Amino acid sequence: MEMDAGGWIVTAIAILLTGISKSGLGGALGGLAVPFMSMWIPPREAVAVVLPILIAMDMVGIRAWRGKADWQELKVLVPAALTGIALGALAFGVMSDRMVVGALGLISVVFAADRLLRKSSRATVGPTVTPVPRAWAAVCGATSGFTSSLSHAGGPPLLIYLLGRGLPRERFVATSVFFFATINLAKLPFYLGLQLFSHDTLLMSALLLPLVPVGVWLGMRLLRRIPERPFYLFSTAMLGLSGLKLLWDAAAA
Repeated sequence: MEMDAGGWIVTAIAILLTGISKSGLGGALGGLAVPFMSMWIPPREAVAVVLPILIAMDMVGIRAWRGKADWQELKVLVPAALTGIALGALAFGVMSDRMVVGALGLISVVFAADRLLRKSSRATVGPTVTPVPRAWAAVCGATSGFTSSLSHAGGPPLLIYLLGRGLPRERFVATSVFFFATINLAKLPFYLGLQLFSHDTLLMSALLLPLVPVGVWLGMRLLRRIPERPFYLFSTAMLGLSGLKLLWDAAAA
């Protein structure tokens, strides 16, 4: 498993953006690393390289955001996500994720466009907490777990739910951090069972690990500098961009 200098540079940038996203934007761009790495190495090896890095980011994030997550939200989201992870593990290597990724990208773009274009912006993009059916939380959590299993692209489904809830900025990010910390650890035994890890993937993960604290630190600094309302507008825009990236991946597959 080899990558040229360009591959390492692009991967390093993607890892930094992932750290910034997970600690400052609720994970909107957390799925960038796998598709970028897949231009140089097989996708199964790319997801194996990225998982230990994501877990390291989660551990740093938990320390930074402890005591600020919304556990009522997590009580619904996490069990649903674990079900999605199990289904994703069953589907891994059996079915193409092209249609799943394409549908997720389309939903993300439509949702983001709807929120950004509505005239009643106070009700659509901002820190006002909005009631949402528990069934919708379960659907978003399960979808996030499923897509996260396949390509670590669990950010858009969770963002669709959390942006709809309109949680305060810090609770929004902290909840996403604890959510992904749980599901990334839950993916570990499935990946071990599928024998995705190898000496080469673990070595590549180790070489990229020093970027983890840098990305998380940059994300937290970014969060402190963005006021509440622009934060939601920016997060919604990032959701739309990640949706476009997923559509591109589906079309190119």
